[in-house]
Amino acid sequence: MASRPEPRPGVLAIDAYVPGKSAAPGVPKVHKLSSNETPLGPSPKAVEAVQKAARELELYPDGAATALREAIAGKYGLDPARIVCGAGSDEVLNLLAHAFIGPGDEGLFTTHGFLVYKIAILAAGGLPVVAEEKDFTADVDAILAKVTARTKIVFLANPNNPTGTYLPFDEVKRLHAALPPTVLLVLDAAYAEYVRRNDYASGLELVAESDNVVMTRTFSKIYGLAGLRLGWMVGPAHAIDAVNRIRSPFNVNAPAIAAGVAAIADEAHVAAAVAHNEEWLPWLTREIGALGLAVTPSVGNFILIHFPANAGRTAKDADAFLTSRGLVLRAVGAYGLPNCLRMTVGGAEANRLLVKALTEFMKPERANA
Repeated sequence: MASRPEPRPGVLAIDAYVPGKSAAPGVPKVHKLSSNETPLGPSPKAVEAVQKAARELELYPDGAATALREAIAGKYGLDPARIVCGAGSDEVLNLLAHAFIGPGDEGLFTTHGFLVYKIAILAAGGLPVVAEEKDFTADVDAILAKVTARTKIVFLANPNNPTGTYLPFDEVKRLHAALPPTVLLVLDAAYAEYVRRNDYASGLELVAESDNVVMTRTFSKIYGLAGLRLGWMVGPAHAIDAVNRIRSPFNVNAPAIAAGVAAIADEAHVAAAVAHNEEWLPWLTREIGALGLAVTPSVGNFILIHFPANAGRTAKDADAFLTSRGLVLRAVGAYGLPNCLRMTVGGAEANRLLVKALTEFMKPERANA
């Protein structure tokens, strides 16, 4: 007989999410390039809004996040009634899994998809199913080949983290057209604001026209509000109703609501973040590639760097070497990429220091020392 309460079957099969490290002990100055945070920080207007909201912390927030939903709706031309806000898009993804997946149901994602998908599926009692990628990119045909009568959700990160790759909108539409109407397609567009490709779209068009598509977004990346935990989703009325029935009554705090409204209004700050990324993303890709290291082409605010398996040159070796110099990157072994590190596009100083350090790391004499 059990001697203590036991979690339900499946819970202990979950590998808890482990975020990227943020410290380099013993190093006087650390450049954190492990979590895809914007080097420009939040909008000053968002900071001011948080400071103002802090004067009324004794009051419960608006449980419906009305002002924020209306601000989002105004920006994208949406119906605010079809928007749900959450404590980061992570919460929204979990709510979707709990609303639509039950014991024995399947949730589908791609090989190097966001780790939260598998956690959310397992936490809901479902079975995670993985579709193989092609060149570190989601493959529509591989996804469709994995769909069964038990499939309830397909999670598609577009662009994908940690690879930085994306599916053109025509491919997303092809995927949707071939899915059964009973399968919910979740388009995770956390990095959509950074993409500058003519064949890309976040998915709002599909959401507007479909009963089985939702799109999730976050304020943690380009808006610089990761510390407040703020995200949202837009979807058909029936999906919004289901999620609202299970979300916590006050799942978004008042400072986050205020900051989100202010951040959306500060279009100049977002434009500056886009311009910074457009300058440094290709520069880092080119400079690191020139060192003999493969870099997966990225449309986000990060790059995936591939290291050889040679002793002294592995991703683990590079991680230790860079950390000792105050450059903290993201090890992505948990994503099935043990020979890679993911690097956030940082500020000018951090980016130049990173290339300089990798240049030293790749010197033949150092590897043979």
